[in-house]
Amino acid sequence: MPYTDHDDNAAGFGSGDDQRQDKGKHLATDKTDTNEQQCDFDEPGIAPSLNESLSAPTATDTDNDSIEPDRWTDDEGYAESTSTRYLSSIASDIRRGVEENGRLYAAYGMHKQWLPIDDEELDRNDLQHYKFTLLLGNRLFICPVPSDPQKILDLGTGSGIWAIEVADMFPSAEVIGVDLAPTQPNLIPPNLSFEIDDIENDWLWGENKFDFIHARELIMSIRDWPRLFRQAKRALKPGSYLQLGASVPLFSSDDDTLPKDSAYLETAQIFFDMSAKVGVSGMEPLSWTKYLEEEGYEDIVQKMYKIPTNPWPKDERLKRIGALELTHYRDGIMNVFARGYKDILGGDETYFQVLMARARNEVVDRNMHSWVPYSYVVYAKKPGTSS
Repeated sequence: MPYTDHDDNAAGFGSGDDQRQDKGKHLATDKTDTNEQQCDFDEPGIAPSLNESLSAPTATDTDNDSIEPDRWTDDEGYAESTSTRYLSSIASDIRRGVEENGRLYAAYGMHKQWLPIDDEELDRNDLQHYKFTLLLGNRLFICPVPSDPQKILDLGTGSGIWAIEVADMFPSAEVIGVDLAPTQPNLIPPNLSFEIDDIENDWLWGENKFDFIHARELIMSIRDWPRLFRQAKRALKPGSYLQLGASVPLFSSDDDTLPKDSAYLETAQIFFDMSAKVGVSGMEPLSWTKYLEEEGYEDIVQKMYKIPTNPWPKDERLKRIGALELTHYRDGIMNVFARGYKDILGGDETYFQVLMARARNEVVDRNMHSWVPYSYVVYAKKPGTSS
């Protein structure tokens, strides 16, 4: 399907990055093995302390409890540089926002935003998309969706790459991507549009409108998940699904090769401390199923996927995922947290940089068979029958 250049859309976007268009290709396939696991968790409390266990809960599906590490020799060399970008650089473009310490942040929204909206962050967003799609078996979603959906909503669309690919997948559907800033490209499928809005405000899309609502990695963004689920339920058509995904840095290993005193674990604690202090607890995904039940959703399903910290697994697909996660950690997310460490926790910037240098050295060690739980891929149905 040809893309259209939406220069005069209602959101008033400036000129987009044509280089980003090649990333919007449909990746969905029908059959690919995954390392998904069903999980059951106790109700979470506040952010755990470093003296408490940060390991992820054990999955009930024992078939894929552990990942087999690969074997290699020290002089084998690294096939790919650990700092190599897996996505092409995004050409600079003027985007609305506020600049602070060399990074650009959204100026719109009910609350101060802790994730930037600049080219570097959009590059991270696209890298994450490829990683999660590969993790889900080259699927854009795992919940039941009609073969001919008419309207799809992507919450926190970011660079818009998921929305672009799902619009390609369902050319008859009207796809809407919503975010706080106009960081999406102009050259998009004709059935896709982007809107600027804060999804914590009252939704104006009306009742019973969408065949599918998607949200992924709304990290440090949502303060009231029950309200978000309530609004999504109102906007969904009867019998339609909401799917959410989040990775929670409860770093773990199956063979105890993750040292308890590692700097890598300490960076996870920093994330939990920051998110709890600003009221967007990083532990909230553990409560999603409870919130969905309380809001009256049906057919609630929760799955867990293990994201290797680096390319240590023997399995080639998991090795690729581990390489993407290593790049994401070393070159992406912890640089983002530098702002929050100073502004939210009042931490010492020098200590943070030393800590990050130690953590980056740790995560390249393929003898450390650690993984991050992308544990909370949750989907649920609005009661009723889909038309």
